[in-house]
Amino acid sequence: MKSTLRKTITVAGLTVTATPALAHTGGDLSGFAAGVAHPLLGMDHLLAMVAVGVWSAAQPARFAWRGPVLFVALLAAGALAGIGGISVPLVEPGILASVIILGLMITLARVLPAAAAFVAIGGFALLHGHAHGSEAAGALTGYMAGFVLASTALHAAGLSAGRAMAKMRFGLIGSGFAIAIGGLLLAAG
Repeated sequence: MKSTLRKTITVAGLTVTATPALAHTGGDLSGFAAGVAHPLLGMDHLLAMVAVGVWSAAQPARFAWRGPVLFVALLAAGALAGIGGISVPLVEPGILASVIILGLMITLARVLPAAAAFVAIGGFALLHGHAHGSEAAGALTGYMAGFVLASTALHAAGLSAGRAMAKMRFGLIGSGFAIAIGGLLLAAG
């Protein structure tokens, strides 16, 4: 019990020290390195990707891959829409809401119907992808490959962390609340 509480407090503490989301600069980004850096340096994207992995860890093992694969596929589709100049309203508020809602989804992962979770995951993926695509400039193939690879790695890290947290009493619930609090702090700026 003490170990679980200590780990939950550590995750919450790290979340509280998070800085506002600075990944979506509105600038032009280009190339593989920028694509990799974007998801890793933007706390909103990083928390959302990890959250999808943690949520997936609470699913039956044979289905755990579905959330991350759906997210990455729709992330790429959203990026193509952004690159194509297709306007989507409320992208930034939706991205911030995604962190909060995905965190709460983790706390309900064992009772929330998978279909509802997939709808949320897919919608949030489109928003995150649109933000990436809207900022893309040259070397689009490299840029997209970079953020897809980094996002996949963050999903895998979340899945691994989620499996560890699932072994602890209230581990998933605590990590979900920590991510949701992180989203609230990002939204507060």
